[in-house]
Amino acid sequence: MVLIEVKHLAKQFADKLALSDVSFAVEKGEIFGFLGPSGSGKTTTIKILTGQLSSDKGAIAVLGKTPAQFKRDDYEKIGIVSDTSGFYEKMTLYKNMLAYAKLYGVSKARVDELLKRVNLYDDRNKVAEKLSSGMKQRMLLARALLNEPDLLFLDEPTSGLDPMTTRLIHRLLLELKEKGTAIFLTTHDMHEATLLCDNLALLDKGSLVETGRPKDLIKKYHTDKKVVVTYDDDSQVELSYSELSRLDMTAVESIHSTEPTLEDVFIALTGGKLDV
Repeated sequence: MVLIEVKHLAKQFADKLALSDVSFAVEKGEIFGFLGPSGSGKTTTIKILTGQLSSDKGAIAVLGKTPAQFKRDDYEKIGIVSDTSGFYEKMTLYKNMLAYAKLYGVSKARVDELLKRVNLYDDRNKVAEKLSSGMKQRMLLARALLNEPDLLFLDEPTSGLDPMTTRLIHRLLLELKEKGTAIFLTTHDMHEATLLCDNLALLDKGSLVETGRPKDLIKKYHTDKKVVVTYDDDSQVELSYSELSRLDMTAVESIHSTEPTLEDVFIALTGGKLDV
């Protein structure tokens, strides 16, 4: 079941072309990665898909409707976490959550469940402005999940977070996927995309430069078929696949293939480093 369908999307801001001829689709129970450096058009795309901005060209269907057709019931099927997601700074974390729970008609038990899930329950009485950046991110994610959305938009949800908090969020996203939630994930972290995404689109300067499954893209651009052999004395040698059959395994400690990472693929396609 397709929850997002975009065809030939375009958006211009004054003299800057933000998006040009962008097309993709996202299905139920899929984590779709929308990848690219800062300023490539990721956040603009989310704002268009959620009705915060209008597009200049293209056809868009989200949950079977155009964003302009959204009503309250439609927004209740969507969760959003972005750098513009606000909260009540002078209220406690718990009161922030309860305010939105009341808005959605969600029980206090649901709030408690989510805060425990993101490891914030013991901090629920802290004033929101005193929370660390990681705690604020987890609060916003828990809030976005209050209404059990069919579709979740996450705009760089782990940017700047410590590894432990990042892993916690990754586990939660994979659980949501298994339950059928579609997740539209923007990130400039290619390693994160490799771990999480079923499909992805690589964006550069507002245009798609490649789409597909992470492993398929890595395979497609794995043109240098070589391995690195490491010996017990820590010396290394690089061999082609054809040379492996003649390899003397005496004193070999490990053999590693040299396939590219997603970041390598991105650099190959854009000719520049990923500017995070």
